[in-house]
Amino acid sequence: MALLDLNKLGAGLPATWVGYLRDWDRTLRSAGHPETTRYNYLLAATQLARFLGEFSPDPDADEAAQDPCAVTRAHVEAFQGWMIETRSASTALNKHKGLQQFFRWLCQDEQDIARSPMERVAQPRTPQKLIPLLAADDTATLLATCRGREFLPVRDEAIIRLYCATGARLSEVGNLLVDDVDLGTDSVRYRGKGNKDRRVRFGPSTARAVSRYVRARAKHAGAGLPQMWLAAQGARPLGPNGIKIMVKRRGMAAGLSGVHAHRWRHNFAHEWKLAGGDTGDLMLLMGWSSDDMARHYGASAAAERAQAAQVRMGIGEDV
Repeated sequence: MALLDLNKLGAGLPATWVGYLRDWDRTLRSAGHPETTRYNYLLAATQLARFLGEFSPDPDADEAAQDPCAVTRAHVEAFQGWMIETRSASTALNKHKGLQQFFRWLCQDEQDIARSPMERVAQPRTPQKLIPLLAADDTATLLATCRGREFLPVRDEAIIRLYCATGARLSEVGNLLVDDVDLGTDSVRYRGKGNKDRRVRFGPSTARAVSRYVRARAKHAGAGLPQMWLAAQGARPLGPNGIKIMVKRRGMAAGLSGVHAHRWRHNFAHEWKLAGGDTGDLMLLMGWSSDDMARHYGASAAAERAQAAQVRMGIGEDV
């Protein structure tokens, strides 16, 4: 099933909102935005519409609940505050970014509003936290749940090792095609954000796990499908959401909490920076266009290096 179903996403919304969202999605598709980006953008707009219709304390929000052209700065700020209270500041920030795109489109492309209501809306402040890393022992414990030569454990080990060895996004591994994997060079081609392709190498342990899966896949009912990952039964692909569920279940089976694919992405950046790897090379491998992301993902490694240096210097120990 496709991630983006606008009929389901916009169910119950006024026709004017749904019409604008459909047109906006056409623009996003024509610009080549991937489905995950389109989904997140459209979700932000539909959540704003539902907030205005169901939760807004503003008695003047009724018009905006029917028509996005009537949305004001006050409406958006109330929505952001509600998001922070009911979800989190980071979620509110994601909604802010999506709504910036929506109202920019409404203003500049459609020219149905003179100014975007987002112009003077401040971004929600998010706390700077060090991301908890997944210890190597935890990954080993997780992989221990994949022992066996049956199709599922072989498939799951290959998936987990790819996340661990390449630091890829959930969707990048989840949307792999058979032709993206090259066992001659032990490398994989990822399609990142903004339709940017990159090729990443992986080591012998991952190569063996992927090779075992390829052999098992050849005997599966879905062997003829172009997608790399197959569901347990029938000729059906396993997509990113299915992988997300699988990783969570493996984590629970291993007695680990909070296991998800993105933690290996942080681990990859952490290990890279800890080993003194070049930031520019890391950006290429991770598919980042800004070194802001390298600093964010490498913060845990930077903190660990600083602590090690502090102990080495022995400051305060000579008194």
